[in-house]
Amino acid sequence: MKKLSVLLVLGLCITFVAAAAVMYDGDGDKLVGVWKPSKGTSMVKIEKIGNKYYGRVVWLQEPNDESGNPRTDINNPDESLRSTPLKGYRILKDFVYDEDEKLWSDGTIYDPNNGSTYQCKIELREGDDNTIDIRGYVGSPVFGRTDVWTRLQRKN
Repeated sequence: MKKLSVLLVLGLCITFVAAAAVMYDGDGDKLVGVWKPSKGTSMVKIEKIGNKYYGRVVWLQEPNDESGNPRTDINNPDESLRSTPLKGYRILKDFVYDEDEKLWSDGTIYDPNNGSTYQCKIELREGDDNTIDIRGYVGSPVFGRTDVWTRLQRKN
């Protein structure tokens, strides 16, 4: 019985260590924080959920429309989503950190200005943990556009 208890405790310890290793991406977590896109009309909070990174709008320079109602996703191709408020909207989805390439990839970025979703990759600027290049593209990164975002707040 004593051996079984020791094996059980050892197994639980190994499980917790393995789970912690999966949840921590080292340099990948440098992306976590609040960022301002180049136009300065919004702020996006990037967070890690599981082993992927997501970003949602947390601030808008003009949060309300002309009628005083919260701005909504009026350009969404799915009519049922056009009444969804932009504040809180998840515009970055499913990014995975690539340790070898030192970038976040396999994700998408949604542009509420035109209702389009693009493949996307994110890179920290060399030697600057407070600036990222976000490149949205169709098919290949060659066919895309890069926006520069500045960190406003680090992860806690």
